[in-house]
Amino acid sequence: MSNRMIDIGVNLMHRTFHQDREQVVERAAANQVTPLVITGTSLRSSMEATRYAGRYPGKLYATAGIHPHDAKNCNEETITKLKELAAQPQVVAIGECGLDYNRDFSPRDVQRKWFTEQIRLARDLNMPLFLHERDAFSDFISILKEHAVQKAVVHCFTGTLPELRMYLEMGFHIGITGWICDERRGKHLKELVRMIPLNRLMIETDAPFLTPRDLKEKPTDGRNEPAFLPHILQTVARCIGKPEEEIAKATTETAAEFFGLTRSL
Repeated sequence: MSNRMIDIGVNLMHRTFHQDREQVVERAAANQVTPLVITGTSLRSSMEATRYAGRYPGKLYATAGIHPHDAKNCNEETITKLKELAAQPQVVAIGECGLDYNRDFSPRDVQRKWFTEQIRLARDLNMPLFLHERDAFSDFISILKEHAVQKAVVHCFTGTLPELRMYLEMGFHIGITGWICDERRGKHLKELVRMIPLNRLMIETDAPFLTPRDLKEKPTDGRNEPAFLPHILQTVARCIGKPEEEIAKATTETAAEFFGLTRSL
């Protein structure tokens, strides 16, 4: 299985997967996409992701964290509960956490407070961070620097060249989604992806969101799923100018090492 890929970001507990979650996991595996890392975005979804991943040892893993949209619902007990989840062997990172000044679903000071608390938790547990940033780069990077964060992946990177350079300088990993397949919004990513060293690059679908716009056979319901990761890989390989097999192998090894999944390789 030389072309095996790890999807590092799947919102598998999303309501759009309620009817056929098992089949989605099976379709992914049939397309060489395994294991999957399920994204936790709230306390509830982190608990559901942890529980579900526990049923598929070695095939599914989970992150546990609070997305900035949900930061307004956080309290001290939330962090205690995240810590309990993180003790489960299938939980491999703290997040999705960060800052989102695009939607401002939570007040910015509240977002910063609970982002900081999750950074502290990850440091205390010696776990990597699964990060989200939108229209908040300046505050985001200053908080990460203040806490000397080293082991983190910037999930769904869509930023600028100076932002990418800063992330790489800080030693972060970069997650690339189907955004790179979008001829309108993703053009700049086609250039930037070449600058990411292969030992820092990971790929992800962010399913059910960000369905690649250039899929030949588009899903009738518009839903993205991990089985489409090979399509994203093709685009990434083409942009970098290296064979798909090489990019698949490198991104899989990088993700396995980052999340500590070596036992499932």
